[in-house]
This record gives sequence, structure tokens and C-alpha cells, in this order.
Amino acid sequence: MKGPLQLIAVSGCALAVSAALASAQADDAVVGINVINLQKLDADAQNATLSNLKTAGVTVIRTGIAPDDKGIDFAKRAYVQGIRIDLILGVQFRANAPTRPWQPKEFPRDWSGHPLSYADPDQFRAYFQPLLDKLDGLGIKLAAFELGNELNSAAFNSEFPLPGKGKLFGLNDLYNDLEARQIAAGYLQYIKLLTVLKDIRDHSKVNRKTPVLTAGFAAYEGPEGPIKGARTDSVSTNATLDFLRANGVDELVDAYAVHVYPWSNNPGNPSAAAARRDRLEKYVLAKCRPSGSRDGKPCWITEWGFKNTSASCPSDDSDQALLTQEMRNNFRPYVQQKRLLGMLYYAWIDDAEHYGVFRCGSLTKSGRLALEP
Repeated sequence: MKGPLQLIAVSGCALAVSAALASAQADDAVVGINVINLQKLDADAQNATLSNLKTAGVTVIRTGIAPDDKGIDFAKRAYVQGIRIDLILGVQFRANAPTRPWQPKEFPRDWSGHPLSYADPDQFRAYFQPLLDKLDGLGIKLAAFELGNELNSAAFNSEFPLPGKGKLFGLNDLYNDLEARQIAAGYLQYIKLLTVLKDIRDHSKVNRKTPVLTAGFAAYEGPEGPIKGARTDSVSTNATLDFLRANGVDELVDAYAVHVYPWSNNPGNPSAAAARRDRLEKYVLAKCRPSGSRDGKPCWITEWGFKNTSASCPSDDSDQALLTQEMRNNFRPYVQQKRLLGMLYYAWIDDAEHYGVFRCGSLTKSGRLALEP
């Protein structure tokens, strides 16, 4: 049970954190990092991680929290450390929603789940309203709300059949291709969830100005159409945002969230660097606009990074450091133009896919570069 002194301490911290972050980020993009599986750790291990994040100067993390006392307590402990959360919110579904089962042998990276067209706005309200009420009651200001994850991909949207056509769908497909039209039906249902999210956010006492982001859409850095060797489908980031904009998303969100894992070929090579810069413009950030524009919203990159399979201690990340600095330079013009407002690296610790930057008990060079203001 939370006593009065605990509430006062958190509220006091809220004022200090808000003032510090407002000053530090008046001209800069929000910079932070994804933390994964942290909710599975006990409180002591969580606190140790939060302490390491604070020491590294991290002020924003991207994670979900359970809508229960443990989840709320984690958010409170993070906030006391001066760390705000880009809160990943889960899509809620109707009770009769069908389930696409996980197929670990054939499609190990495409998870079990429900089709997006079965998303339920009423269930989402019942999940999100009490969660935000509890956070507001403690004076916890979040960094952002991000509804869903990579819903333009088969991995996180079970609207996509398995196997698929091996195609990256474009805008025309969303209106004319039989499979892609069903994906588009899910997008329309997603708009209804965003409507609920904005309504609840707009009535918040503490988080009324906390930005609402779209789901982080996965960017495939290549042209729309068939993808050689692919067995699953996705929709391009550009087509996804064009479709959502045509159906009113700009009235509901403050920014678009996108994910990019750039090609890591030939670190330090000028031609390879130029190609990465061109793909970023063409396939990832093409739809990003400054706040107040009539033809779009700013973007947050809520996942980006480079894999490092080195198992040595200390970690050898010389290639990743070169690539990370290069991409930061590529991001800079978009930040200066106010087209890019957030950059959250993936990830703090990641033993499964080897993107983690906290290794051997310390932050790697590439991690330090990724987290610079």
C-alpha cells in the first residue's frame, strides 16, 4: 500500500524530472533505448538495471508495463531515477478473435496472435483507462504512448497469412489485392483504437500533452513488390502511413513511429554509407514532416540498431561504433528540420538477437554514441 510520504516523494520527483527534461530537450530530439524482458526480473534486478541506465545518462526507455501493481511500481521506480517511459500499449481483441498459432519450425519469428481486424475499442478502453489513472495518480509523466508494434508485418499482425506471397505490399495493393485489403481492414480497426487512446490521453491530468505515437512500423529498405526468397508479406512503411493518413490518423497522433535496422555492410566505406543515407530517406523517413505541417507528422524512430555477435569481454564493437556514428550523422538533418523528434536504440541488453549495448557490465562504445544527446 502506498502511503502519503511515498506519493509526495514521487510527485516531487515528477516536478524535478519534468523541468530537467524540458530544459534538456527543448531543442534536441528525445534520445533513449529499448529495455526488453525487464518485467520478468525481480525488483532487485530491475533496480540494478535502472541504476545502470541512470549512470549511463538514459532519461527515456521504451517498454511495456503490466496493468497491475507490479507494473505500476516499476514505472514509479523508473521515474524516481529520472527515467520516463515510452509506453508500448497492447492491442486488445474481441473474445471471439481467431488465433494464428505460432509455427516455430516454419516461421519462428512470426508470433502467435489475433488478426488486427478483431481489435476491440471497448476492451482497449477497459485496459488503458485504469492503467493511466494509476500512473496519473502518482504524478508519473510518460515520454510517449505507442500503440502496438510492427503491425505492418506478419511477425506482429496475425492478419497476415502464413505462408504469404513473399511480397512487400504498396498503397495500391491495400485497395485492390485480396490479401492486402484484409490487412487494410485491420488498419481501419486500429484507427478506432487510436481514437480511444487520444480521448483518454486528452482527459489525463498529468499526461495530457504526452505524445501519442503510431505503432512502430517496420521499414523494409527496398522497393515494393515481390521479395526474392521471402515466404511472408508486409506492407511498406510509406504505404502504411499513406493509408492511415487517408483515413484520419493525423487527427489522432502527434507523431509516426518507425523502426529501421540499416544494412551493416562495409563499415567506413563512403559508397555503403551513401547508400544507407539514401535508403533512410526513401524507405524510412520519407513521410516525416515538421509539427504543424498539413501533409504529415514528425517521426520517432523507436527501434534502430546494429547487431554485434562478439562474445568477448570487453566487447569488440568497433564496426558497430562506426555504423552508429554514421547513422547519427544521417539522423541529424531530420532532427534539425524537426522531422525527427525521437531516437530510441535497440536494445540495452539483448542476448537473443545480439543488439544489446550493455555488455560485460558496462556500456559499449556504440551504446555511448547511440545515447548521446
